[in-house]
Amino acid sequence: MRNHYRHRGRKRGCQFCAEPTRHVIDYKNVRLLERFVDEQGRIRKSGKTGACRRHQSQLAQQIKRTREMALLPYTAS
Repeated sequence: MRNHYRHRGRKRGCQFCAEPTRHVIDYKNVRLLERFVDEQGRIRKSGKTGACRRHQSQLAQQIKRTREMALLPYTAS
C-alpha cells in the first residue's frame, strides 16, 4: 500500500524575525506589502508567506491601512 502522506518540506523561518532592521513593516512600503497580497487582492495566509503570528498580524494591519490610504487596491482590476 502506498504512503499517501506528502512531504511538507522544511519549515521556513519568519523573514521579519531573521532580519528585523532590513524588513520594516510599514504602510508606506507598498512594494513589500504587495508581495503578501494575491492576484485577487486577498491577504495571503501565514503558511504561504512564512511569517510568524506576530508579524502576520502586523502585515494584515498595515495592508489594511495601505488600502485605506489608497496606496494599494482592495481588489484586482
